[in-house]
Amino acid sequence: MNLSNKQKKHLKSLAHSLKPIVLLGQNGLTEGVLAEIENALSFHELIKVKIATDDRETKQLIIDAIVRETEAINITKIGHVVVLYRQSEENKVELPRK
Repeated sequence: MNLSNKQKKHLKSLAHSLKPIVLLGQNGLTEGVLAEIENALSFHELIKVKIATDDRETKQLIIDAIVRETEAINITKIGHVVVLYRQSEENKVELPRK
């Protein structure tokens, strides 16, 4: 699914008030964490994930792995927090037209 800039901007504005649902700790990206992200995306569609690492390369590798495994879209990354979106069958988040 490709999103237009207008749609991404809308999702960023919706995510602004959200708190991180999943926190990655010192164990990194485990199967349990991936399952939790899957559940959160299925339920909420738009979530924030906090990645507790200071290494930029490691953080980007983790984000890439999450996006690849969950088939979500990386909306934005600010500091240690990444905003992910994956549309569900129920369409809980209304997207503007392209």
